[in-house]
Amino acid sequence: MSAGQEKLKLGVLGSGSGSNMQAILDAIEDGTLDAEIVLVLSDNPDAYILERARKAGIAAEVIDCAGYATRFPEASQIAVGEKLRDAGVEIVCLAGFMRIVKAPLLEMFPGRLLNIHPSLLPAYPGLMAWKQAVDDGAEESGCTVHYVDAGMDTGPVILQARLPVLAGDTAETLHARIQAEEHRLYPAAIRVVAAGL
Repeated sequence: MSAGQEKLKLGVLGSGSGSNMQAILDAIEDGTLDAEIVLVLSDNPDAYILERARKAGIAAEVIDCAGYATRFPEASQIAVGEKLRDAGVEIVCLAGFMRIVKAPLLEMFPGRLLNIHPSLLPAYPGLMAWKQAVDDGAEESGCTVHYVDAGMDTGPVILQARLPVLAGDTAETLHARIQAEEHRLYPAAIRVVAAGL
């Protein structure tokens, strides 16, 4: 983005604590990411990400998924897309969002939906990737920021961070080390995508 333009507007979808959203906020505050988070949406009314957002003065709302525990109904996706669009969002960041995004939301933000995943995709898609890596005896793990497509963790890779699985690693210790890398990688990937807009 050239000088004089408004800051890049980000929207965040999350289901949990929002530590990756916090890492993005921290990068904005320390001047390493020229952007602003304008809207945070969660499918979990009790998710700490909503409290984090409100404490930071960011609009935060609960997504109505029509009572479905895991599905992301089409009507809900349209409503989310409209809220993001109304807020002027240019890039949508999934941060621990536990529902699979499909059309129409993908069509509303083509090439502008990002996700972070705690493995070196395509290895270990889905839940608890760090546990899968330890259980599998993997020598290496890490995290991936990728574009979202209609599959589960199958979109094109933007950036990856690698780290070794140590001899004494448990699922918990590996997860903690991966999360530290996630918090560095996500803002960097947003910069890469923003540079191409």
